[in-house]
Amino acid sequence: MLSKVTGFALIGLEGVPVEVETDINKGMVSYDLVGLPDAAVKESKERVRSAIKNSAFNFPVNKITINLAPADIKKEGSHFDLPLAISILKASGQLTGGQDFVLLGELALDGALRPVTGILPVLISARDKGFKRFIVPATNANEASYIEGIEVYALSSLKDTVKLITGEQTFNPVQPRSFNSAQRQRSYNCDLSFVKGQKVAKRALEIAVAGGHNILLAGPPGTGKTMLARCIPTIMPDLTFEEALEVTKIHSVSGELSDDGIVSLRPFRTPHHTATTVSLCGGGNSKIRAGEISKAHKGVLFLDELPEYNRSTLESLRQPLEDKIITVTRAGGAVTFPADFILCASMNPCPCGNYGSSYLQCSCTPAQIHKYRSKVSGPLLDRIDLQVEVDGVKYDDLSSEAVGESSAQVKARVEKARAIQRERLSRDNMTVNANMGERQIKSYCRLDTECESILKNAFEALHLSARARSRIIKVARTIADLDFSQNIKPHHILEAVSYRSFEI
Repeated sequence: MLSKVTGFALIGLEGVPVEVETDINKGMVSYDLVGLPDAAVKESKERVRSAIKNSAFNFPVNKITINLAPADIKKEGSHFDLPLAISILKASGQLTGGQDFVLLGELALDGALRPVTGILPVLISARDKGFKRFIVPATNANEASYIEGIEVYALSSLKDTVKLITGEQTFNPVQPRSFNSAQRQRSYNCDLSFVKGQKVAKRALEIAVAGGHNILLAGPPGTGKTMLARCIPTIMPDLTFEEALEVTKIHSVSGELSDDGIVSLRPFRTPHHTATTVSLCGGGNSKIRAGEISKAHKGVLFLDELPEYNRSTLESLRQPLEDKIITVTRAGGAVTFPADFILCASMNPCPCGNYGSSYLQCSCTPAQIHKYRSKVSGPLLDRIDLQVEVDGVKYDDLSSEAVGESSAQVKARVEKARAIQRERLSRDNMTVNANMGERQIKSYCRLDTECESILKNAFEALHLSARARSRIIKVARTIADLDFSQNIKPHHILEAVSYRSFEI
């Protein structure tokens, strides 16, 4: 007897429908699984066999052939357990119906349904392809509750799945949840008001977030660079529901979702300096997985002690910083992941960390300083819009009881500046100044004679590249937006130029 049920495979962040076809015939007892299954799918044979038996059903002692169609797509993951089991029960005549369900879930040996990764992207892809009814593990209920326009049943066992399909028992579908309630339940643990002094650095952070610009903080150890970086998400606008779904898809596939079932705060990823190129950009031998730059999508990628990272690893950031996506190509295929993040990097100005400090004496030679700084290539530094030198803080400032400006106050100004940018760039399908191309710069960033003169002098004195010139103009446009100025003025250009003085 032949049966067919529907499952789903994941390729990157896109779901592909898979038809699980099971044929049971007389002959030598065997269990053949074809259709390019990976090791996890092949091992499902024994899980499915035990789950069926321990759920009080009969496992057929016949020749069983299961095909996962289309056969030219590799099937990965344990979420095929449930459709395999239901398909076998249907083919053996123990179950009828279930053709209108998409089945997802891993089976325990006792028939319980265990959670699987990638539920959110699968549900979104399946909904867009016209599928309406789903059965998922009960533990994945929160993740499934944020998708509208579908009917999802979150069940705890194979027995419950059979009861639902046959109509023996009625189950209520997962109730939709509000994204706003998820946002209210979580908050950040840091605030700009905790940072003493560092007015220039705080101003630079505000500009960077307002325009979506990359930023480098350079200064001696203990000056607050890491603390400043951790405050960046607190002044970024809240995630919209659409942005949250984009971010959650990546974290769902990576198996990094919290119990909320959705990412409600801006990601802040800080990989260790020993991170490899694959861990940063994504990849893998069997399954292509998202890297740190994709997990930082719509958030912040913080690289602490930038020169300590492997140089080839840092160079791999150049293309994603420009294109906001990364395409990972391996022998098994190519997958494109989003990578729209703000890069925040920090570094010491020299090996001892004290070069340029007004409080401490540097013990490094010029050759040592040059060698240390040259670990960061010019092309990469060229893509960092704001380069800020952070100095130490006086004891009186640290011990002061005065409360600085809070993240909420800075965030309010950032949101106003971003609203201006969204309105201006809406026709170009952009939201922040950092994403502008040359056409948008010519249209929205016109410079008067004085501004052009200032920029020309800086270009020649600092030996800037054409890219650096464009980025200075975009930063100046962001500064003008924060000032609610329709045009870029000379003091906007001067401030933007002052953030490009760091030398390697």
